[in-house]
Amino acid sequence: MSETLELVKALIRRESVTPNDAGCQDLIAARLIPLDFIEERMDFDDTQNIWLRRGKQAPLLVFLGHTDVVPPGPLSAWDSPPFVPTIRDGKLYGRGAADMKGGIAAFITAVERFLKQHPDHQGSIAVMLTSDEEGIATNGVVKMVDVLEQRNEKIDWCLVGEPSSDKHIGDVIRVGRRGSLCAKLTVKGIQGHVAYPELAENPIHSFAPALKALTEEIWDNGNEFFPPTSLQVSNINGGTGAENIIPGSLEVQFNLRFCTELDEDIIKQRTTAILDKHGFDYDLAWRLSGKPFLTSGGELIAATHAAIHSVTGFESVDDTGGGTSDGRFIAPTGAQVLELGPLNASIHKINEHIGIEEMDVLSAMYEQILVNLLVA
Repeated sequence: MSETLELVKALIRRESVTPNDAGCQDLIAARLIPLDFIEERMDFDDTQNIWLRRGKQAPLLVFLGHTDVVPPGPLSAWDSPPFVPTIRDGKLYGRGAADMKGGIAAFITAVERFLKQHPDHQGSIAVMLTSDEEGIATNGVVKMVDVLEQRNEKIDWCLVGEPSSDKHIGDVIRVGRRGSLCAKLTVKGIQGHVAYPELAENPIHSFAPALKALTEEIWDNGNEFFPPTSLQVSNINGGTGAENIIPGSLEVQFNLRFCTELDEDIIKQRTTAILDKHGFDYDLAWRLSGKPFLTSGGELIAATHAAIHSVTGFESVDDTGGGTSDGRFIAPTGAQVLELGPLNASIHKINEHIGIEEMDVLSAMYEQILVNLLVA
């Protein structure tokens, strides 16, 4: 049984539901410290973070990952317990197998093999892990990056082990992500009896035309790297639950996944203009989850394409789809950032899994990327 498989199983056994690390980072540190990695804990509030670096010279290649997982959901729906790694039909089942304990394990075993062959490699290697990626992501990588920036510790290349692959390992490389801007809108009305609408002001009725305008707005047309920006309403809440009361307020939550054609200030201005046009009283609060980023070229992409071709014989596709990742906190520092990891078909689902053979293929890709970047 492969070293990568054994390590994934050990990580799955740790019930690290966000923001709990459950000892995963201790396990990784125990494997890397004997290989001359220096351990630094960067914990903030209830989040566990670890920075493990080998070497002091540039260029610095960082593997970025998260040890936390989403809750398993109803245990009875799983064919096997979510935190008991189980093999059947050539797959390893367990919460976090694909997102993203499989990627972490593959990189660690790749580093171990790489250092046996190239102990005097060029540059430096680091592993950055957080337990706050599946949550609100306020005490994880974003704060670790602040620490590194304050002491001018620069990342040149960042490889994120998120599940990027579609049909087979390495067929898709994420070279960027859309930005994510969240909004909470409160529309103010006047509560009253439904039989006396002249004495009330229904915020649902007031907002309805604005909702249509917001959802029909063409924010941009996208570009060669990104699809058009999309606004999606996620929650609408109004009323007391009684059938004869006009509500006094309406709460609406919506999100914009936006490309590099826009920035958050332009989105806010255009949204406010649409709301103001409809003449109702409201409060609007924004939260920027992440800015869009793009790595359109450079050594990291070239090394990754070459590694995938070397290991599998096929060519991969650059893509910017999907949600957000912690790479959004690394890209603004000037680092080249991309995502390469397991298949994403089962992530966050019941019976999450990863192919047993796929883990060794992914680990081999990571090892070849290390060779391509850090060996003359």
